[in-house]
Amino acid sequence: MKITQHIHQRIRIKNTLTTLVILILLVVLASLSQRYKVEFDLSDNSSNTLTEASQKILATLTGSVSVQAYIKEPSLRQQLTQLLDRYHQLKPDFTFKFINPTTVPEKARELKIGVRGAISIEYRGRTEKLTYLDESSLSNALLQLAHTKERWVTFLTGHGERSPIGRANFDLDLFAQQLEKHKIKVQTINLAEFPTIPDNSSLLILASPAVALLPAELNIITEYINKGGNLLLLTDPDNNNLSSIEQQLGIIKLPGTLVDTSSSLYGIDNPTFVLVSKYTNHPITSHFNNISVFPICSAFTVDKETEFNTEVLLSSVKESWTETGPITGKIKFDVDSEEKQGPLPIAYALTRNIPKKAQQRIVVIGDGDFLSNTYLGNVGNAELGFRVINWLTHDDQFIEIPSRKAPGSTLTLTKTSIAIIGFGFLLILPLLLMLIGLYIWRKRKQQ
Repeated sequence: MKITQHIHQRIRIKNTLTTLVILILLVVLASLSQRYKVEFDLSDNSSNTLTEASQKILATLTGSVSVQAYIKEPSLRQQLTQLLDRYHQLKPDFTFKFINPTTVPEKARELKIGVRGAISIEYRGRTEKLTYLDESSLSNALLQLAHTKERWVTFLTGHGERSPIGRANFDLDLFAQQLEKHKIKVQTINLAEFPTIPDNSSLLILASPAVALLPAELNIITEYINKGGNLLLLTDPDNNNLSSIEQQLGIIKLPGTLVDTSSSLYGIDNPTFVLVSKYTNHPITSHFNNISVFPICSAFTVDKETEFNTEVLLSSVKESWTETGPITGKIKFDVDSEEKQGPLPIAYALTRNIPKKAQQRIVVIGDGDFLSNTYLGNVGNAELGFRVINWLTHDDQFIEIPSRKAPGSTLTLTKTSIAIIGFGFLLILPLLLMLIGLYIWRKRKQQ
């Protein structure tokens, strides 16, 4: 068929129109892609998608969530952006921004942001601070922020205890302020003036009384424990003013002050500073990754006849021991004395089931300084204290989000497989290459 000029012109017009339609479709698709986003997670274990538990938490949040990440390192910012963007896709009013902490020194001091940075999460006027961020920690922080129930904790006063309203270095004013921010109301009680523990109290706190309690006061606390009241007991070495309460709980304080020679590895010259970095499997310490610091600490053991279920909550390291002598100069463990070698428990969590009541929960810690105004800002002390209060007041909601590893990240071989691979690469493959080289050499020589 002969192509005339008319046919040639029609073909040009047809091609032009086709090209124009394709360009219009591309422009429309590009415009739609800016407005609407469609993603498919094709990974084997859906590692790029939030778990169902996290999605349910986001669905319950009725207000906006603001995340401020005080992170300087660009690579870490990129990793966090990938995680935070998954939350933003499911909840458009979940916003986040990165701030270089060196540009806001006052805010960094206010939030006690360390060299590793920190993440501040705000929801409905409440704030959570995280120093480690993954899906589990972020989702559980949102779960805590969504909880609006108001709780009351009562501090015993009148005996030189660490005060929740005192500004001295050894007091607990800063910790009480943090509790208030989480809708945990703090009140004090002097049993000599008001001989009863308030009914609205979810928790009684005994914070290292400097003088002995009166017999009538001890009777009130004993009755409170017998009826299933929750209790946080903070004590110190050589403080025997709570010995009768400890005896009731089945907790035995070991003589001496716990010392930890391994603390020098962290630049701490004082051996009385006990550092804890490994934690037992308990709801209080679940997914807790920070080091906690205990300046002057005592160790415990448990009476086997106690009525409570006891779990070790915190323990010292193997290099620690209970020093019964003066802690001056060079000290060492004395085998022929009553000193005990570590690891040793420095905190216990006690539980007991009482008919027609919620589970009774008690925590005994051998150091009252770790929550004091002086040491609260040390690494994970504040977070640990808040976790203890949450558990004791039965506000320990926590979702377990298992870590999802990429498939094929490890290779397991049998001894036979290893032998075959080793034999093949070390002997057979070199021999085969030598034979091929010899064959090629002979062929070329024959030519």
